[in-house]
Amino acid sequence: MRPYRDSDLPALQEAVSAWIAQVGRCGYDHVGELPHRIYENLRGSHPVGDLVQVWEDGPAIAGVGINLRFGAAFDVFTAPALRGSPAEEEMLRAAIETTEALTTEPHVLTDVFDCDTTRAALLRGFGFAYFRTWDDIRERPLDGPLPPAPLPPGFHLREATFADAEGLARARNASFDAEWTGRLYHDEVMAKPGYDPAREIVAVAPDGRIAAYTVYWMDSRNRTGHFEPVGTHAAFRRLGLARAVMREAMARMERAGMATVTVNHNADNVPARRLYEELGFTKRYETHGYRRAV
Repeated sequence: MRPYRDSDLPALQEAVSAWIAQVGRCGYDHVGELPHRIYENLRGSHPVGDLVQVWEDGPAIAGVGINLRFGAAFDVFTAPALRGSPAEEEMLRAAIETTEALTTEPHVLTDVFDCDTTRAALLRGFGFAYFRTWDDIRERPLDGPLPPAPLPPGFHLREATFADAEGLARARNASFDAEWTGRLYHDEVMAKPGYDPAREIVAVAPDGRIAAYTVYWMDSRNRTGHFEPVGTHAAFRRLGLARAVMREAMARMERAGMATVTVNHNADNVPARRLYEELGFTKRYETHGYRRAV
């Protein structure tokens, strides 16, 4: 085990893409989730090497742990050949200990694909118990016509630019009750590996404010696109703007050769579920939240 470095991201994404190609999606999230969780979720709260761990087996990557997401949660992704082994147990132990040492919350948390009985059993061995359904994981094919998504008069779509950092921070704050500044969003997301402003599609209001946005990611090996995040400024909801930015991104993903697109959302988020269902997404998996007291 060693601390993660920014230069590790391409190799990590390549490894996870290869694992998905080998055994399927169960237990592995889209490669676009890696930079999103490492940079956007952690937001510079600690040096990234203190929170993200890489395990190596000779020259190959054997696993990655991302700790202290949302102040109390961790993720561990492990190579298929090591699933259920003492090596995976050691990865989980390290992630649990790292998160417990840094959290101020009463529990440490993680989520598990509903199909991943191996991980669920290992977590129970560490004293974790199921406490809620966490996310719905949805997907739709990109082999047919996309649904219409007209914009209200005066609004337009475009790619983000680095000059949008302040506007994107404000839009995130107004959509997720976050506490971004333009400088923080620029330094901890836009300037980090994996981010490309051309893959952040924004809907711009007549007054120039960013009213909705999404970042899309692509896994070329598995021909799978992914959305993370999708948001609408609270002042511009119910105008079809999230639908519009997603439709534009799906058209771009299809042109780039993606065959499928996925999105995760909190299972309790009814507006998100309705949006994604209207766009043709169906639930493929759900994730289950597990926790134990610190």
